[in-house]
Amino acid sequence: MSMRLDKYLKVSRLIKRRTVAKDVCDGEKVSLNHRLVKPSAQVNPGDIITIDMKNRVLEVKILATPATIRADQAESLYEVLQDRATEGSDQDV
Repeated sequence: MSMRLDKYLKVSRLIKRRTVAKDVCDGEKVSLNHRLVKPSAQVNPGDIITIDMKNRVLEVKILATPATIRADQAESLYEVLQDRATEGSDQDV
C-alpha cells in the first residue's frame, strides 16, 4: 500500500508534524530512492528515504506504510540504514 511522503514522515514520527514534513520536502532536504521529491511523492515498503537535517543525515528503509499506528510502534515502520553527523556539527565535543 502506498502513501504520500509527507504523511509517512508524520505517521512514522520521523518528523513530528505533517506541515513540517511538507516544508522539509519543499526545501529539498528529503530524497526518495536518491532523488529529490515533492511531499506528494508516493512511498512504498522497500523505498529508501534520506533526510538532510541541520547536523545529521538520516537514511531509512521503509518497512510498512499503515495509515495510522501508535507512537510506541512507530519505529517498526522503518529500518535505520545510516544516521551520521554532518560536517560542522558539534557531536564530537
